[in-house]
Amino acid sequence: MEKQILQLLIPAVGLVSGLIATYVSLQNRALLAEVRKELAELENRLILRINGTYIRRSECQLKEALTEERLDQLTEELKKRIAAGD
Repeated sequence: MEKQILQLLIPAVGLVSGLIATYVSLQNRALLAEVRKELAELENRLILRINGTYIRRSECQLKEALTEERLDQLTEELKKRIAAGD
């Protein structure tokens, strides 16, 4: 009788152990997928914030060139007015 109980008990323990391991593995995968998703969303928000905060180098150079051009125009206008006696 004890032999029969052990013959049933040992495979049952192995089966339950395997089922628990499978469940834990699936939970870990689900948690890992969720963490990866949250990291990707955080990365996207961070990149959007950085791009919205800092001006790109080429944009700065263009803005600087336009400012210099406008200052040159204003300087020429002032020189013309001074020369004309206004």
